[in-house]
Amino acid sequence: MSMNGQVPHEKGLDHTIDLLRDGYLFIKNRVDVLKSDVFETRLFGQRVICMTGEEAAKVFYDPERFVRKGAAPMRVKQSLFGVNAIQTMDGEAHIHRKLLFMSLMTPAHQTRLASLAMDDWEAAVSKWERAETVVLFEEAKKILCRIACNWAGVPLQESQLKKRADDFHAMVDAFGAVGPRHWKGRMARNRAEEWISKIINDVRTGKLLAAEGSAVYEMAFHRQSDGLLLDTKIAAVELINVLRPIVAIATFITFSALALHEHPESIEKLQSDRGEFLEMFTQEVRRYYPFTPFLGARVKADFIWKQCEFKKGMLVLQDIYGMNHDSRIWERPNEFRPERFKGWKTNLFDFMPQGGSDPSKGHRCPGEGITIEVMKSSLDFLSGNIDFEVPPQDLSYSLSKMPSLPESGFVMTNIRRK
Repeated sequence: MSMNGQVPHEKGLDHTIDLLRDGYLFIKNRVDVLKSDVFETRLFGQRVICMTGEEAAKVFYDPERFVRKGAAPMRVKQSLFGVNAIQTMDGEAHIHRKLLFMSLMTPAHQTRLASLAMDDWEAAVSKWERAETVVLFEEAKKILCRIACNWAGVPLQESQLKKRADDFHAMVDAFGAVGPRHWKGRMARNRAEEWISKIINDVRTGKLLAAEGSAVYEMAFHRQSDGLLLDTKIAAVELINVLRPIVAIATFITFSALALHEHPESIEKLQSDRGEFLEMFTQEVRRYYPFTPFLGARVKADFIWKQCEFKKGMLVLQDIYGMNHDSRIWERPNEFRPERFKGWKTNLFDFMPQGGSDPSKGHRCPGEGITIEVMKSSLDFLSGNIDFEVPPQDLSYSLSKMPSLPESGFVMTNIRRK
């Protein structure tokens, strides 16, 4: 490391390999050593500023200082987000499209999806009771894909369910990947865009009837600020950006089961308090376990913060996982303690597992409420509706792999209804 003024600079030509090796801990490890919330490094062949902390998050989400256009590498757009998706937009165009997403993520929609999830979990038990083993992650992917398509008005044949669920997961799994995992994600995105584009066209031509207010209808007939319909492919990309994150909740559900297994004393509390403690436990799963490692943006115009020069066009990464384990924000952050969320109120910049700021105007995920409600419904089912055994297996998860997941996918045996 070297110092330029007060801001640490990481020595070396490029640290992309270190990023892939350190994964979720890339920023946190350096912040802990440097005792600085901001440092400069080189990634992807360019100068990059990395930041962490609540104060940094407020700066990062200032639309006068940062833009999202050009922040996501093309490889991420070609697998995770889709090209020209909402995550890469700024200004009035972003707000206009964000309102479309917000209209599909209201409390009524959250409740509907949580109810659909519970119904599908319940329907699966009969089959599970006859099975020798069940891998929770694989089951969760399929259930979430089914309910997401059902809720959105997207036709999905049961014979296609596993393939579509696997494709949605592959897009997410490609985020921090190089080689086969990345190419698998790109091929999955191409298949999904072809599938959903045909559905958008069928809705527009009347070949497929869609209910007004459903996600497929709203995407098909959404008009941009200029009054024109979205290009078919863009409409498909954005509908995938509604469906894919719902399927991705499978990761949180698997971590929820791991948390139950590692903290069995919580099961009785969850059964007796299906309100407040269920909410606290869900939030602690989102804080404690790895999901989003960091987020990126580019500097809109030159400015100085903490004696660091932010030059126009520079890529800046805001730590997310490190903030979830920051002792300045969380007491004993490396302990799993749902009680920390009792009476808790966020300021939108201290807890950001799915991004920060105001979801209606900024880049915080508008589906955060859906994530929480579907997690709560699924956790309620796992803790209150079934009994099961957890056989010996590899439940470890790597912080080097982005995104991460328990190695075994959480295997359950001897499942029976309570």
